[in-house]
Amino acid sequence: MGFLGWNTRYRGLEHFFLLEHALIDIGQGVKWLREQAGVEQVVLLGNSGGGSLMAAYQSQALGVTMKATPGLTIPDELDQLQPADKYVSLCAHGGRPEVLTEWFDPSVTDETDPTSCDPALNMYDEANCPPYSESFIADYRAAQVARNHRITDWCYAELERLKTLGMADRAFNLYRTWADLRLMDPSIDPNARKPRWCYAGDPKAANFSPRGIGLTNTIRTWLSMWSLKDSFCSGVPHLERISEPALVIQSDADTGVFPRDAQLIYDSLGSQEKTLHMIEGDHYLTKPSQARDDVADLIAEWLA
Repeated sequence: MGFLGWNTRYRGLEHFFLLEHALIDIGQGVKWLREQAGVEQVVLLGNSGGGSLMAAYQSQALGVTMKATPGLTIPDELDQLQPADKYVSLCAHGGRPEVLTEWFDPSVTDETDPTSCDPALNMYDEANCPPYSESFIADYRAAQVARNHRITDWCYAELERLKTLGMADRAFNLYRTWADLRLMDPSIDPNARKPRWCYAGDPKAANFSPRGIGLTNTIRTWLSMWSLKDSFCSGVPHLERISEPALVIQSDADTGVFPRDAQLIYDSLGSQEKTLHMIEGDHYLTKPSQARDDVADLIAEWLA
């Protein structure tokens, strides 16, 4: 048994991400394993955001169904992707558009002003303290989706404006993305996570800091990776096309990926032979100390 750690050209360059080219890069790794290393069985393992990315690879290797990023064309190399033999999802969310939207702060009223805020939708406002009411949760989630759609609409309008200026694209910033209600309310999608905590520490401090996922994007990166309307990075449509054996592993103290995410991945898989394992540990499997060894043993046993 061997392992190949393989990055796409977008490592450290998330703001330029285009799904089409990321899949081509993964395909080069799979091709090398089969044709150069002589590997007989290739297993795709996607951790965190890599779970839906590897699902997209396997899905498109079985036959290209995705559309090109607006303004671009589908590369011919997508038709040459070689499918893998098995799929492993490790502490993975359901897809980039979904995870960003669920982390969105919907109280932002001006995308150019990171301090703008509608207090009625501010999860950190004392008037909206957890445990959150069902009506607040419903309004909040709807407003998160609406924020995603507003940004997509702005992207299309901005592309048209740029076209008149002879420009093809531009970068923009995205603020306040540490605002998933589950960060402050452990009764929502409960697990063994540390309450009032996120990957960046205190959720409120992180939310009003310059740090966050999707902080800087080009317009086409937004449409390719984050847009609920346009992105092909959503996991479910790809998972449904996977019929190969699959293993889903989720840690029980994760503060950013939750039991519902793991269940969605498992339920969406088209595989007849599939397994879901909940394990002890945080998102990065740094605690408890043996968590990574336990996961390695679990995967090895599944492959045996």
